Amino acid sequence: MVAPSGAREGASWSPFTQSLYVVSGANVNRFRPSEPNAKIEAFRTDAPGANGSLVDREGRVIVCEAAGRRVTRTEKDGSLTVLASEFEGKRFNSPNDLAVDAKGRIYFTDPRYGSRDGMEIRDPAGKTVEGVYRIDAPGKIVRVLTHEVDRPNGILIANGGKYIYVADNNNQAGPRKLYRFILRADGSIDGTSRQVVFDWKNARGPDGLKTDRRGRLVVAAGLNQPSRYETTDEFRGGIYILSPPDKTGEAKLLEFVSIPKDEVTNCAFGDKDLRTLYITAGDQLWKVRTKEPGRLNFFK
Repeated sequence: MVAPSGAREGASWSPFTQSLYVVSGANVNRFRPSEPNAKIEAFRTDAPGANGSLVDREGRVIVCEAAGRRVTRTEKDGSLTVLASEFEGKRFNSPNDLAVDAKGRIYFTDPRYGSRDGMEIRDPAGKTVEGVYRIDAPGKIVRVLTHEVDRPNGILIANGGKYIYVADNNNQAGPRKLYRFILRADGSIDGTSRQVVFDWKNARGPDGLKTDRRGRLVVAAGLNQPSRYETTDEFRGGIYILSPPDKTGEAKLLEFVSIPKDEVTNCAFGDKDLRTLYITAGDQLWKVRTKEPGRLNFFK
């Protein structure tokens, strides 16, 4: 276990620099575990509401800025590129988490937690949209899911790009489920293909997720102390290791790693052998060694 401050969300691993990126507040922080007396250090301090992060195949760091209502990329020279800030002239809700496919296309979730004020994106009937989007190039945005997920949170591309997983985590009165969809070769999602992978029922639902080399899903979810809307009698706070889903999409709970600090938000496989699972929880960083290596997001 390691427990420095500054690791509330957004765990992602860079094999290029052997660094872990985590976020807290407006900070995107970097942790180099192989260095003597390694500490979390600031990488960026200008990413309001930083949440999900991802290191792409070129070593660039992509971040969802929830409060900034945009997705940005730090280039290798340190400059900043805004990848997405609006859709059809409307600002996003609060970009949350992201994934990238083998062609370099970026997918991100756009829920709204807390106040619903200021939500600009609506469907033709006037209903607010908490969607999933694809970035084909800076400023070139396509919506790939509209109302198929109630409040999308974590997102993952797996099985060589055949499937995309989306965590539905409405922590007040909605679903707390992990879904699997068919991801088409052109980057679109078959919304009718939705399958329930796992259901956290009335507990705190799924947040960040990863997969290991055997295709098992590793999901941050649950709470240790009940909230107004979330129970703890069946699903505590920690990491849920699920079997590879069957043909119906259903997965079985294989193992649970308890993390006593609320809230357990995200995870990432790291170190040279990708056999250390780093876990963000309550502004702390935890780790556990695993028998099976993990898969990096941009690998097939």
